[in-house]
Amino acid sequence: MPGGRLTQQERQQIALGLVDSLPYAEIARRLDRPTSTITREVMRNGGPMGYRADLAHRATERRAHRRRPTSSRPAAAVLPQHGRDAEAVADYEETFTTVLMASGLNKMGARVLTCLFTTDAGALTASELAQRLQVSPASISKAISFLEGQSLVRRERDERRRDRYVVDNELFYQATIASARANDQLVATARQGVALLGAHTPAAARLENIARFLDFMSESIVRAAEQAREVLRSGPETAAAPPISAQGQVRVVAPTAPGQSGQAARRS
Repeated sequence: MPGGRLTQQERQQIALGLVDSLPYAEIARRLDRPTSTITREVMRNGGPMGYRADLAHRATERRAHRRRPTSSRPAAAVLPQHGRDAEAVADYEETFTTVLMASGLNKMGARVLTCLFTTDAGALTASELAQRLQVSPASISKAISFLEGQSLVRRERDERRRDRYVVDNELFYQATIASARANDQLVATARQGVALLGAHTPAAARLENIARFLDFMSESIVRAAEQAREVLRSGPETAAAPPISAQGQVRVVAPTAPGQSGQAARRS
């Protein structure tokens, strides 16, 4: 794969590929570039609907110009920790942020979450986040409010009574359960439509199928999350792999509590 920054001509080819609704992987193949390079380029410059080659090129030049006087940056941002390559870590954080954005997070929320994930302590104050990301406290506050609402971060008080924002393994479990429960309102609303439109009509049948599908998926997700919870509590050396069927597929089994259905698990 060729190294170096994207050229203006390559950015024009990316823009044309987006107009033609080509997948990122296909655009990357045509340019002989990694798919992650194309994904990062598009997501940091307006997304697939707002990408403009000339604007993206000028923005990259401005960012490169701002990075040159590295002596003005905070020492923590440039000194490697635990023998890590600071530049490689920065590139990884940018890639991680791009992937989180592609999954639906806004840019600042993705940057904050990446910062917390890649911090050994897994917890930072608002002022520490603002310093590391070089943004205003107001931007951090808004991002944290969104992430808390999605059960992606947790707020704690330290010994100095400062709020610290935490990511840990248990949050993955809680976020998964919250995501499954988010379907409940849609299921209930779909079944209201069944009663309203008439149980034997095609529209009602469509809504009932949607409700049954989402209900089944929610229960399956909750059962799988309960089973996989122990993986999050285990160290990397002791984490057990999920059971595999004879056909090579991961089996989803019921929770260990006897007699507990998926619906009951979801209500607990």
